Amino acid sequence: MRIIGGRLKGRSLKGPASQAIRPTSDRLRETLFNILAHSYGDPVEDARVLDVYAGTGALGLEALSRGARFACFVEQGAEACALIRANVETLRLGDAVHILRRDARKLGTAAAQDRFNLAFLDPPYGKGLAAPTLAGLRDGGWLAEGALLVIEETAQAEIALPEGFNLIDARSYGDTQIVFARFR
Repeated sequence: MRIIGGRLKGRSLKGPASQAIRPTSDRLRETLFNILAHSYGDPVEDARVLDVYAGTGALGLEALSRGARFACFVEQGAEACALIRANVETLRLGDAVHILRRDARKLGTAAAQDRFNLAFLDPPYGKGLAAPTLAGLRDGGWLAEGALLVIEETAQAEIALPEGFNLIDARSYGDTQIVFARFR
């Protein structure tokens, strides 16, 4: 695994030792960031990014490399949090990062200044976690008005967006689908 673009392009990321963490492949990450840059007016530049079910942190770290100003990583697993910390240290991004070790569906209320305009959700496939997580982000005030959300799920999953979220696009890549949505 490596950073695909931006100022940290080519830098290596530590990957998981176990099968419990499923990182987004380099190729799919490159495709995703190309779509963001060319179809959505580059929402990464100067963004406050929320990387939920962060795993290795690859999506949020890629965003920081490409010009995001801050990234918050939400991950419940100890191994994943250790990987994120190691990758943040390796890339020397500590000042632009916050790591929350929590259940993503139960984040609680965010401080008013902690709203995010770009969020990546990459929950474990096929467990129906996207909808309750989105509802929690909405109810807790984690998202800025107009925030763009990128949800990665198995191609067979039906993603029901809760109230307040509008589907923009859905694309399939092999056994994976990427869903783009807007908050309000």
